[in-house]
Amino acid sequence: MKTQNSTVAKPSFESFAKHVYPFLELTPFHTTYYRILEAYAEGRIRKLIVSVPPQHGKSVGATTLLPAYMLGIDPDLRIAIASYSGTLASKFNRRVQRIIESREYAELFPDTTIKQGTKPAGYIRTSDEVEIIGHKGELLSVGREGSLTGNRVDCFILDDLYKDAMEANSPVVRNNCWEWYTSVVRTRMHNTSRELIVFTRWHEEDLIGKLMATESVRALNSFEDIDKVKEGEWLYLNFEALKSSPATEIDPRTEGEPLWSKQQSRSLLLKKRRLDPQRFEAMYQGHPASHEGLLYGSSFREYGKLPRDIIKRGNYTDTADTGSDYLCSVSYVVDSDGIVYLTDVVYTKEPMEISERLVAAMLTKSDTRIAYVESNNGGRGFARALQRQLPRVKIEWFHQSGNKEARILSNSATALHTLRMPKDWHMLWPEFYTHITTFKREFKANSHDDAPDALTGIVEREVSSSERRVQRMKFL
Repeated sequence: MKTQNSTVAKPSFESFAKHVYPFLELTPFHTTYYRILEAYAEGRIRKLIVSVPPQHGKSVGATTLLPAYMLGIDPDLRIAIASYSGTLASKFNRRVQRIIESREYAELFPDTTIKQGTKPAGYIRTSDEVEIIGHKGELLSVGREGSLTGNRVDCFILDDLYKDAMEANSPVVRNNCWEWYTSVVRTRMHNTSRELIVFTRWHEEDLIGKLMATESVRALNSFEDIDKVKEGEWLYLNFEALKSSPATEIDPRTEGEPLWSKQQSRSLLLKKRRLDPQRFEAMYQGHPASHEGLLYGSSFREYGKLPRDIIKRGNYTDTADTGSDYLCSVSYVVDSDGIVYLTDVVYTKEPMEISERLVAAMLTKSDTRIAYVESNNGGRGFARALQRQLPRVKIEWFHQSGNKEARILSNSATALHTLRMPKDWHMLWPEFYTHITTFKREFKANSHDDAPDALTGIVEREVSSSERRVQRMKFL
């Protein structure tokens, strides 16, 4: 990487950020984020996608500080900033210009300067374009679907190409965005050009989703991955607001830990998730789900009050198969018409010694009389522990030998027809709700199948078995 002045030591991106923005509060997340952006600035990363929740400093790092830093270490770079509107892109451009003309910036990069007022003549400085004096470098800004005709670009920074959910959910807007990216962004690039895409996710088929479906993408889990990336391959990093994926070197948080607690606490994030679990999964967790190809979607019927003629109070529990799976325990009642009403759910990754207590407390609260526990993968020991705690509840364990995918798919229509959810179930059980309503027919596209598996088990126990009994009675 060439530098503008061999007598001036190149600062790290983090130290640069603190110097020009002394008010910055950098958490461990920001330190990691800035370290990765520095690798991009140095050219070690050529194609980088980063998904970050709202209000976590995404744009300050990538779209304000980074362009100024890159023009400092290489004032011959031609950088373009793009966003969903020209106005927002111009705003980023002006912020970069203010940094470059600051005293703090001049102390680090004295040779990177821009036009002041009308001097020197012959150089451009507008809100959409600024040139570096004495060098080939420049900073351009453009809105989505704007033109970059005639401009060669060394580095593209695309920051939030969708304004809101309405735009992201519009197939027309998504198609126009993809067309603009392929016909404008890609045509302005050369052999050594770099791309940085920083988004808050809105939709499964947004630009990030399209790229992940059509091009080679490698998950960025460790700093060693930076040097392992292949030619033309993207590095992809998703920072979840509440950690739910396995810990990595890049993101070593424990499950449920917030990304920036002082800015967005765990309790605040949980409230947001309860209000709209599906949108939370997209915007804050980086896991958008398309409504196309869903097995259940939002089609479950809901109830306000339980029926009077309750003939059974039961429970179905599917213990976790692996450390990444959920224990799913569902209590329910059955009315005289055979309709099943879900009343309580324990959906957790906690270890057995904790989940046993949670399920036992739920069975007591729901006045459950019989509980069915899958005995696969430690389920028998779980069932025995429950029986010791609840001698008045009949705990029945059994081995589930049926093919999970076939069972879930073949019983999905019956589940929608016979199961009822409480009206506020998205707030009562947000993770359970999300995993049910976003579950896809194509099994390999799902991260978890524990919740649909439990619903299928209830249907098999309470609906399919009853129908078989009726059929046998008619035959006799």
